[in-house]
Amino acid sequence: MFLRTISLRDSKEIDDATYPFTIPVIRNFSEVELRSNVTFFVGENGSGKSTLLEAIADQAGFNTAGGSRNNFYEVEKSSSVFGEYLQFSWMLKVNEGFFLRSETFYNFASHIDELQKIDGRAYDAYGGRSLHESSHGESFLALFNNRFHKGLYFLDEPEAALSPLRQLSLLKIIHDMESSGKAQFIIATHSPILMAYPNSQILDFDGDEIAEVEYEDTDHYNITKDFLNAPERYFRELFRDI
Repeated sequence: MFLRTISLRDSKEIDDATYPFTIPVIRNFSEVELRSNVTFFVGENGSGKSTLLEAIADQAGFNTAGGSRNNFYEVEKSSSVFGEYLQFSWMLKVNEGFFLRSETFYNFASHIDELQKIDGRAYDAYGGRSLHESSHGESFLALFNNRFHKGLYFLDEPEAALSPLRQLSLLKIIHDMESSGKAQFIIATHSPILMAYPNSQILDFDGDEIAEVEYEDTDHYNITKDFLNAPERYFRELFRDI
């Protein structure tokens, strides 16, 4: 592991009435200890998991629009308000890594196209061609397979472009990297496939404070399992005319 503890600096200047401190888990945040090379942030939309992930990536020195420490480009509303309030405890500080921000990945791909025009070698780290020349899912995998090697990786809803089969491919990539001792992952996700990763740490954002939970206790696992076992029961409730 590289990053061990994420904690709040002096909070005297925090205004609870302003975003993102209106989000309960952000307002009540004090410290999170990471106990695994793979940590998942889970919770409903708006629960604060992506907000915290982005803030951690920002404070670690990564572009909040997505990319590595060496990618400099701007995307509207990509800055982090919360990052400046965080401080880290490192087991071994690293500079390598990547922040995947799914909602701005198109902008990142366009940024790489611009770099290619300048020096002609930018595509080498992404499979040899523009990320725009593949489907969304294929471009994600091109990034994972060619750009991910060692360091600290922040992934914000990587399943957004991945089929279930491709999510399994991502799990294989994560395993190969983290089991070698060269990589640590913090992943915000809704995917019950991804969060099933063995010996991972799962942090739930759905309460007033972040809580560590077991995989089988997550809503994602239980709702998905119940639905697949008896979809007609859900349809009767959702579609009253059935």
